[in-house]
Amino acid sequence: MTPRDGAILLGVESSCDEAACALVRDGREVLANAVASQIDLHTRYGGVVPEIASRAHVEQINAVIAEALRSAGVGPEDIFAVAVTHQPGLIGSLLVGLTAAKTLAWIWDAPLVGVNHVYAHAYAPALDGEPIDYPAVALVASGGHTALYRCKSPTDMTLLGTTIDDAAGEAFDKVASILQLGYPGGPAIDRAAKDGDPKAVNFPRTLLKGRSLDFSFSGIKTAVLYHVNGVPGVKYDHPRGLEHFSRREIRDVAASFQQAVVDVLATKIRRAVENTGAGTILLGGGVAANSALRAAAEALAKKLNCTLRCPPLKYCTDNAAMIAALGWHYLRAGRTADLHLAATATVRR
Repeated sequence: MTPRDGAILLGVESSCDEAACALVRDGREVLANAVASQIDLHTRYGGVVPEIASRAHVEQINAVIAEALRSAGVGPEDIFAVAVTHQPGLIGSLLVGLTAAKTLAWIWDAPLVGVNHVYAHAYAPALDGEPIDYPAVALVASGGHTALYRCKSPTDMTLLGTTIDDAAGEAFDKVASILQLGYPGGPAIDRAAKDGDPKAVNFPRTLLKGRSLDFSFSGIKTAVLYHVNGVPGVKYDHPRGLEHFSRREIRDVAASFQQAVVDVLATKIRRAVENTGAGTILLGGGVAANSALRAAAEALAKKLNCTLRCPPLKYCTDNAAMIAALGWHYLRAGRTADLHLAATATVRR
């Protein structure tokens, strides 16, 4: 079913710890973007607790849908289709949003579109902006995912490389915990690193064998832990432990860790562009908000004579606008779903 010009899609997102609903016209124009964050619920645990997240979604989902409709000033009669995240994510959280979206599609007699959350992050740079020039290479980096894709169009994406252990955002959270900088770790590390020396500590850059496009960030997380607390069984001339680090030294560790991660991400992007010949670089996911990564990607794009497209900061973290926007392209391609659409925790390729 091809959406008419000016068609508005309602998007629902609940893959992790944010319940969100958005209204998007023609795959790019965001009319409303309502998000209910759960950061306060998970801060004490230093990460997302799936059971708490899914229960909070049950409490929040109706409110964010109502808020989005009110903010956009539209009613059910204006909605052409309903798009929803159905993979990947926390299964309990996904089920809440999926159930809400199915219900709306049924009572409104509107088409239902299932959207891959990770693919939607790769399309987020188009929100409130110009169309993306394809082919492109997309880096999607967040707390749960770090992957590179070859993108021929919004609906044609091929995985080039992914993490074999920790995602980049997960490493940021864990290192921020080690340095007691707070949660979520990405913004905390970015803030601390601004006043730190990125060359103070030579943390490892794990690039894997050959010209691999896969990622590994568990080693650098451990390297930071040992730098702060010492290697078990090894004697040191000076006492170890965070209490023995000055504020300046903590900022230096944060800056050095961040630079190591950014160097790895930039190297992999460069390899992907060289392998594919793509003329556009796309950034998506929560880590795409990192100021050092944006600066490095901008310099790399200039060096490779590519166009860099980054999402506005509000569309880096999980949101429903990217779901509705990509759903519009799926609808144009005839990729609709029925009420049997299932939620899956991992990506089905």
